[in-house]
Amino acid sequence: MIIVRNSFTAKPGMAGKLAAHLKEMAAAGGLRNSRVLTDLVGEFNHVVMEHEIDSVSEFEENLKRFGSDPEMREKAKGYLDLWTTGKRELFRVA
Repeated sequence: MIIVRNSFTAKPGMAGKLAAHLKEMAAAGGLRNSRVLTDLVGEFNHVVMEHEIDSVSEFEENLKRFGSDPEMREKAKGYLDLWTTGKRELFRVA
């Protein structure tokens, strides 16, 4: 199993809105065991979305699907306006 972790630094005052938006997108996209986390300590305005996949090829398929599905593109509208930086990490569960 692989965990996909997308980490964002939200614009000030937008972390809650970004978290809600990511939860909606994960549910609409059928991402398995997804969860959205917000910071308690550490970097300010930090929002993380994690979900599980079985393989890197599944990750690639999800990227293609999210990029080409009109419904997902509609759900993603405005999401880029909520954050300033981000990164994606993939972890193999030991």
